[in-house]
Amino acid sequence: MPYDPHAPIVTIDGPGGSGKGTLSSLVATKLGWHLLDSGALYRIVAVSAQAQVIDLNDESPLVAMISDLQIAFTGDKVDVNGNNLSDIIRTEETGAAASKVAALPGVRDAILSLQKSFQCAPGLVADGRDMGTVVFPHSKAKIFLDASAEARADRRYKQLKNKGLSVNLRDLLEQIQERDARDRGRAVAPLKPAADALIIDSTQMTIEEVLETIMAEVARGYR
Repeated sequence: MPYDPHAPIVTIDGPGGSGKGTLSSLVATKLGWHLLDSGALYRIVAVSAQAQVIDLNDESPLVAMISDLQIAFTGDKVDVNGNNLSDIIRTEETGAAASKVAALPGVRDAILSLQKSFQCAPGLVADGRDMGTVVFPHSKAKIFLDASAEARADRRYKQLKNKGLSVNLRDLLEQIQERDARDRGRAVAPLKPAADALIIDSTQMTIEEVLETIMAEVARGYR
């Protein structure tokens, strides 16, 4: 995938459990574009650091470790240095750990160039928390997808249960609320909508309704 600075980009940002991963995949499939799951990169860093017993607050060794990571996305499968991390990076515990390493400026700088390299023809759908504000601010179609913490916890609960994972709804809600506070309050690239983003509250919407709204915004931005 050769880098193309002129390739169109759709950014879909939002808090954990808002459905942006599912919607980003649907939009990318509908458009026939590439997909960047930026959150997976931070989750990969967190899991890899824990495997190497690196403190999640220790910036220097984390940055050094990132340069040695060999990451491959194949559908839903995520391989890192030959290990399948597809399931472990999707747990809520890993998500909480990822938000800790994502708050470190050095880690964000190390991953930024990797994220930018995903821009290639025919286009890119970038899913994350700062895609529209920091990584691809020049995008002409920016979405900020939100939902109540309760709705997001319920969705994540069902998603993880369907994968056969053991989860507790109350714990999920608390973790989501804590993560929201950390992501929105961090000094570096806090979670917030871009000034020109379309904000969608999906609490009472179906996936089909959200997808239709996003596709209309894409058509408007790249008509």
